[in-house]
Amino acid sequence: MVHFKNKPEYVDIDVDFKPLPKYAHFSEKTPEFLAAEPAIDAGYNKLWMTPDFPAFRQAAGNADAVMPPGGPDRYRDVTTEFLQFPASDGTFLELKVYKSPDVAPNATLVYRMHGGGFCVGQHEIDGVENVYAATNPNIVVVSINYRLAPEFQFPIPAQDCFDGLLWCKENAKTLGVSPEKIIVAGSSAGANLAAVLAIMARDNGISGVIAQVLHFPSVCHPRFFPRDKYEFGSYIQNADNCVLSIFRLEAFFDAYNPNPKPDWRHSPLLAESLESLPPALIQFAGVDLFRDETFAYAEALQAAGVSAEISCYKGVPHCFPVIMPNHPNTPEFYKRFNDFLKKHTST
Repeated sequence: MVHFKNKPEYVDIDVDFKPLPKYAHFSEKTPEFLAAEPAIDAGYNKLWMTPDFPAFRQAAGNADAVMPPGGPDRYRDVTTEFLQFPASDGTFLELKVYKSPDVAPNATLVYRMHGGGFCVGQHEIDGVENVYAATNPNIVVVSINYRLAPEFQFPIPAQDCFDGLLWCKENAKTLGVSPEKIIVAGSSAGANLAAVLAIMARDNGISGVIAQVLHFPSVCHPRFFPRDKYEFGSYIQNADNCVLSIFRLEAFFDAYNPNPKPDWRHSPLLAESLESLPPALIQFAGVDLFRDETFAYAEALQAAGVSAEISCYKGVPHCFPVIMPNHPNTPEFYKRFNDFLKKHTST
């Protein structure tokens, strides 16, 4: 099975933890999550019993994501195609393009980084969000298959994503998008990469990034989290979460960045400045290790004068809309996502 430590390295879960005042109440599980938890746990346990991350990827596959009840018909409302582009080191990487059959010219590009702990996952791990976005005729979604750890460690995935962004801008006419209307988006590890990409674009003078979508983001390695400044209880409070436990998270982190040092390119909360970044939609879960760092990042963005719409869903786990498509909060999650995209593609 994938190697786990005997004890977490980055957070002391043996401490006499008492729920912290600001955010601890978000961990009170909903009845729907309590009922589904055993089945979710069993499903993830099968994947984590594989011998290594390449085997994990093979077991997980990349089947087309199933749309939730009431969602669009992905095979009628959206078309897809695959492209390749050369990264800065010459390696060809895959892009998957999602768009409406009635897509408007000069559309907004939603540039998508998929989740999967930097180690697993492909386009369709976030396929539902990609399809929802692409049903908007003013949007073309481009998802990048960046290279994965442990074969390709930090900072290669972030550089791959930056290279893909530059390629999309240079080939905007071919994609049918405006090079000056780009929304970077991602979920989980993909949200980390999206946040990092927004900073990279600003610092390198890359124009056109008008918004960022950060769903269930990992924004600071726990070793470097500024605990003197922000509340930090979710790593201990949600350590045994069935979707992403602290042992599983540290396995991902150690494969991606085995000798971490403070660096905003893996921990955007550590950036020297967050000023002049694009407006953000930040949606996340209460029963999630990343909960408190996400609140911290939203607070830091707002303190830097960046607009940040935040929604924390109480009592549900990491990436709950994919895991629990029938949960009462799932339609609300997608509505906020669609409304944010509509707002930033119609102005």
